[in-house]
Amino acid sequence: MNKYIFLQLILIVLPSLMIAQTPQEKYEEFRRAKIKEYSSFRDECNQKYIGFLKYAWGIYEGKTPMDRPIEPNPIPPLPFDEEQIPINASINPIEIIPIKDSPQPKPIEPIKENQESKGDYFPVRFFDNMCNVRLPEIAKLILQDCSPHSISDGWERLCSEDMDNAIRDCLETRIRYGLCDWAYLIFLDDLSRQYCKDSNGATLLMAFLYCQSGYQMRLAVDGNKLFMLFGSKHQIYDKGYFDMDGAYFYPYGEPSNSISICGAAFEGERPLSLLISSEQLLGGLMSDLRMLQSTRYIDTKVQSHVPENLINFYNQYPSSIIDGNMMTRWAMYANTPLAQVTKEAIYPSLKKSIEGLSAELAANKLLNWVQTGFVYEYDDKVWGHDRAFFAEETLYYPYCDCEDRSILFSRLVRDLLGLDVALIYYPGHLATAVCFEQEVQGDAMIIGGRKFIVCDPTYIGAPVGAQMPDLEYDKAQAIILNK
Repeated sequence: MNKYIFLQLILIVLPSLMIAQTPQEKYEEFRRAKIKEYSSFRDECNQKYIGFLKYAWGIYEGKTPMDRPIEPNPIPPLPFDEEQIPINASINPIEIIPIKDSPQPKPIEPIKENQESKGDYFPVRFFDNMCNVRLPEIAKLILQDCSPHSISDGWERLCSEDMDNAIRDCLETRIRYGLCDWAYLIFLDDLSRQYCKDSNGATLLMAFLYCQSGYQMRLAVDGNKLFMLFGSKHQIYDKGYFDMDGAYFYPYGEPSNSISICGAAFEGERPLSLLISSEQLLGGLMSDLRMLQSTRYIDTKVQSHVPENLINFYNQYPSSIIDGNMMTRWAMYANTPLAQVTKEAIYPSLKKSIEGLSAELAANKLLNWVQTGFVYEYDDKVWGHDRAFFAEETLYYPYCDCEDRSILFSRLVRDLLGLDVALIYYPGHLATAVCFEQEVQGDAMIIGGRKFIVCDPTYIGAPVGAQMPDLEYDKAQAIILNK
């Protein structure tokens, strides 16, 4: 072989021989390539979205807020009429039985811990929880104006690997405190407002974190102010919205009725749900102890208290319905679990009171406790409008009405007796019905082929199986609650 050719071959082959990879090195190279390939999809989606932010804007007109339905005059509480003739009615329940919530939105791909990311822990107080989120300096956005190019430049600035740990920390906070979608949105708003002094910069940061967490949102401009619109599975009462391709978007804030919106969707986005499937762990002080006692069964009494921050959060919770059906509104309140500290306060006494009793007798004791242990008052007189309570609110506020009592009673029966419960709506009144495992006599509703015995927390002194007289039971609607 020609010496010159041989030397050339040596120069070509020898380097490759010298840098031959070990199996571990080959694996690490493959792993790095896969991680880069895996993470590039989110980068690609963000780059596309940056382009949309420059051009995909249009003027949208807001829709009139959905008003709460005008109810007939509420049926006031009545004393039990022992001469009442029992009825057995058959009613058709609504289709959503029970309401099922899907898992919370998540990023379009897992966001991995970035060991090289820049960003110190920023402490943010959320109610009484001190949360820490790693935020880099690039997150301190200042928008000079609300032009499409300024907004897209701000989004591009946030599309850095240095923001990955911030998104991870936000999602970890959602998990740690059991935050529902609405609580998570409030958390992101608090975080962004505390970190960014510029109002529009804070809105863009909130929108970025919300979007990268997997939620559906749109950016909007009203004059010199930036807004975020959140997509919702629910129709929210008393709040204007924008209909975009058949989806409801609600402004986080109060813009005017005609605004400029970037209509582009982000890959894999999912709308917010207002269902609360787990306890919201918001920390803080407990309310003062409140003694609540049954009139008929004097051994059925408890000292109740509830987390103050939970009451504050519920004050910010928007009332809504699903698919236009008002029964789902009450079911959302009734399906929310009771706070553990409140269970620990009231359940031992209630369990002791019903220990060893049949389900019917136990339900009678719980029913009378709700009927006689609380003071009835109309919402219009107390709040100026109709307002349903979560169970803790009924235990907290001095007054409640039929819907609040029914929601609380339904929670007690499901938790303490393990029985299925339905909410029954008559025009002007809300009650409950319980599906007992043994035969129980009295007024009943046949719901979905099963017999539910009427239990009315506003029919004072009435036992299980007594329906308040003169109700239009032929117009009743029902929804079976989650256990």
